[in-house]
Amino acid sequence: MTVPEIAIIAATRGAIGFGAGLLLADKFNQDKRRTLGWSLFLSGLASTIPIALHIFRKKEPVINPPSTTAVH
Repeated sequence: MTVPEIAIIAATRGAIGFGAGLLLADKFNQDKRRTLGWSLFLSGLASTIPIALHIFRKKEPVINPPSTTAVH
C-alpha cells in the first residue's frame, strides 16, 4: 500500500468519525448538526467503498519475474 492510499483511507475514516461525532454531540443546533453529521458520515462511507475495491483488487507486483528466454 502506498502513502497516498493510506492518506485517502485515513481521510475517509476521519470524515466518518467526525460525522458520527457530530451526530452524537450537542454543541450545534439539532438541524445543522444532523445535516452536517449525516453529510460527512455518508460521504466518508460512500468514498470508502470504491477506494477499498481499488486497493483490494490491486495485484501485488512480482519481485523477480521469471525469465522468458532459456539460457543454454
